[in-house]
Order: sequence, then C-alpha cells, then structure tokens
Amino acid sequence: MLRKHLDYYLRYLNHDIPAGVVVFLVALPLCLGIAVASGAPPFSGVIAGVVGGLVVSVVSGSQLSVSGPAAGLTVIIANSVEKLGLDGMLLAVAVSGLIQIAMGFLRAGVIGAYFPSAVIKGMLAAIGLILIMKQLPHAVGYDADADSDLSFLEDDSHTTFSFLWSSLDSISPGATVVSIVSVAILLFWDTEKVKNSRILSLIPGALVAVIFGIVFNQIAQTIAPFFAIAPQHLVTLPAISGPLQFLGEIHIPSLGALTDPHVYITAGTLALIGSLETLLSLEAVDKLDPLKRTAPTNLELKAQGVGNFISGLIGGLPITAVIVRSSANINAGAHTKVACIVHGWLLLLSVMFLSSLLNTIPLACLAAVLLLTGYKLAKPKLVMEQYEKGFNQFAPFAVTVAAILMTDLLKGMAIGMAVGLFFVLRTNYHSAFSLTRDGKNYLLRLQKDVSFLNKAPLRGMLLDIEEDSFLVIDGTRAAFIDQDIMETLEDFIKAASDNNIRVELKNMKGMAAPANNALAPA
Repeated sequence: MLRKHLDYYLRYLNHDIPAGVVVFLVALPLCLGIAVASGAPPFSGVIAGVVGGLVVSVVSGSQLSVSGPAAGLTVIIANSVEKLGLDGMLLAVAVSGLIQIAMGFLRAGVIGAYFPSAVIKGMLAAIGLILIMKQLPHAVGYDADADSDLSFLEDDSHTTFSFLWSSLDSISPGATVVSIVSVAILLFWDTEKVKNSRILSLIPGALVAVIFGIVFNQIAQTIAPFFAIAPQHLVTLPAISGPLQFLGEIHIPSLGALTDPHVYITAGTLALIGSLETLLSLEAVDKLDPLKRTAPTNLELKAQGVGNFISGLIGGLPITAVIVRSSANINAGAHTKVACIVHGWLLLLSVMFLSSLLNTIPLACLAAVLLLTGYKLAKPKLVMEQYEKGFNQFAPFAVTVAAILMTDLLKGMAIGMAVGLFFVLRTNYHSAFSLTRDGKNYLLRLQKDVSFLNKAPLRGMLLDIEEDSFLVIDGTRAAFIDQDIMETLEDFIKAASDNNIRVELKNMKGMAAPANNALAPA
C-alpha cells in the first residue's frame, strides 16, 4: 500500500515541483503582507505559511488545497494583538486549533452549509473594504497606524477616513510610486494577454511587483535619494543565516495569558471563521480539481486544527485553506499535495537563508498586493450580483457589511446571521402552504416543513373558506407537520360541519378521517 502511494506521488513530480515553485512565489508576499496588515511580525506570517505547507498538507485529505495565513482573519488578529498582546494572540491561535480538532471529531464539517451565502459574502466584502482602507497608509509610506484596530470607528472618535486624509501630509514619494506601479503590474498580470502567454502566465504578478519595488528602491538610493524608501517602510525580518538561527527566532508564547477569558473568545471566533473559510475554499477547490476528487471535510478540520495548534505555539499566524493560493496551484498544473509541500519547503529555506534579501522588500509592494486582494473581495460586481438576486439576498449582505464596519467581525457576523435568519423564516412563513380556489372547491397544499410559526397565517386562510364548499387538505409535499398545525386543522374540521364544509384529507398521516362526511384520508 505504501509503495502504491509513493508511486502515485512520484508519477506527477514533473507537474508538482514547478507548481510548488509558483505557489511559493504567490504565497511569500501574501504571508508577509497579511502579517503586516494584522499588526503582527512578518516572521509570523512566514511561519504560518511554512506550517500550512509542511504540516497541514500532509494531514489533509485534499490533494490540491493550499493552507496559510488568510486575509479574512486579519481583522480578528489585529484586534487580538491590540487587546491581548502577541503572546495572547498566539495562545488564542493554538487553542483555536484544539477547537478545530474537536470539531473534526464531532463531524462538524457540514457547518458551512448552515451559514447563508449572502452573510458569508457580506463578511468577505467587509474584510475587503477594511483591507483597502487600512493598506492605503502603507501604500503612501505612512504606517504609523499599523497597530490600530481594523474598524472604521476608532476608540478616540478618530475615524479611519479622517486619518487617511491627515496621512496625506506624510506621503513618501518613493512608496507612492512603488504602490501605483505595483498595482498597475498586478492589474496587467490579470489580463487575458498575460494569462494566454505560455511564459508570463508562469510568473506570479505579485513576484514581479516585489522585484520592481526592490530594484526601484536600490536605484533610488543611489541616484535619486528623494525617492528612496525609508528603512521603517521595508519588511523587517530577523537576520537569519541558517537553521540554528531560525530555531532561535521562533517565539514560544508565555502561558500566562491562558487565564484571560478574551483568549478563549478570540480562539472560538478564529475556529469558527477559519473553519468556514476553509470549508468554502475546499468546496471551491473540489470544483476546480481536474480529476474531480472530493476532500473529506472532517479530516480537513482536523488538519487545520493540528496546523493552528503548532503555528500558535511557535509564533505563527492562524491558518486556513486559501482559495487564491489553491487556485494558483491548480492553474500551475499541480496533481497532488507534493506541490503544497514543495511550497512549504521553499518558504522555510527562503526565510532561513534569504532574510537579508526579503528585508529589502518595500511595504508598499505588499500593500499593493493586499489592495487588489481587498478589491477582489469587495468588487462592485459582487454588490450588483447580490442586488439582482432580490431583497431577501441583498438585505443580509448589506447589513452584514455595515455591521462589521461599524462594530467588529464577530458582532457583525451575529447581526448578519440574525437578519439572514429573519428572511429565511419570512420566506418559510409565506411559502409553507398555499390555498387554491376553483368556485366552491378549495385545495390547501402543505409545502416542505410546516411549523408552529405558520399557525396564524393558516388560521387566516381557513377563515377565508366560504360556506357550502369542498376542501382538500394535501400533505403530500410536507416533510414535517408540527403538532400545533395538526391541532389547528383538526379544530377546523370539527367546526366545518357548522358551515356545511366537506373536508377530504390526502396524505395527512396522523390525522383522523373527518366525521362530517364519508370521505376517508387518502
């Protein structure tokens, strides 16, 4: 059996190794950028990427999914770093891993199906908007607000919008040029011309943007100091030159914060949101898989849990399956999880031996990558698609976006879920049954599940049935009929003879035949 699996993975090495290189080139700037956006050390982002590649991919049952730090969790991480400190945040990540492992054993892989898609899309759109607003200061070379929370309303009544306006006084010309050109490169790399090019399509646009930023700053320092980017606006990784120094830089958090209840609140939030993002990404990857393989969701939760537990204990950010890196993996021709493992090894080796080179990357390059990431999460096309689906879909979406922006991610999701649940109940309230009339003949058809919530409108419909008429009550399409509904119908049947209303029951299990006529239940 072992030899069979080994042969399977060796068979596709010519596809998986090049794909792993491509994913590494996509993942490196994202790992650094997401760490910066989260107010955490850039080293934490790389650690999470390494764990995602070397641990999660091995345990996971998915062949093509790539895990690492995700933009969708930046809001939670930034808030937890501010409230709990770095050690508290890392402990919350480790505890969230234990929660995810338990979720996997409890077979909670189906939870993604219980969250309305409109609410999830609203969450992602809100995160996209927050990413854009919070990365604009980095894009212009003003990053003094990097440690603030990621909400639009600051604690000192100082809005992000007014902060952005005041940051115009501190623009760095070099950072601004780098961010503008980097965005242009990323937009160009997303065109059909590049995608159809056999050579250019193999080179990630984020890598080109990063190389441009490094080269521009090196040239500016020599011939145009006015455009040189200050050291505080560059990536800051520990100076590492080998495995021993790498191990020395690993940050093992103090356990003192375990007495803080906010650690467990943050851990639960990370576990829930991270699991949702993972399950949604996994579903998308399964659809993109050329071989149409289906990954086991419960095993994926266990894999993510193991990864987050290890990542938190050695100083890394939380991990989820990420659709951006996973789709890049598939587009690069990956066939097995070897590609993800290769990307993990390349991340590890780069931070071990190339940290001095990585420290020349301008933060403006990473800001450009995240600005485009934020735009893709909150693009106007998404808003229009939700609007065209009708008010029942648009309202939960819009409320979720507004609630997250005005409060925080957890409260915003709770408000969005409440609104989504309201519209589900409202739809069920109106579609649980229908009454059709043809002269003196009526057909009351029960649909799907009919609960006590439908008792009041049912009574109203029954009151509309005229005297001297004939009513058929059809329960063929009803999967469940609440006892309150049964009693309401039985009460109506008992009183129907007073108005000379004959009643026939069709597929109404558990109800006795009407006594006022000879018709029996069908």
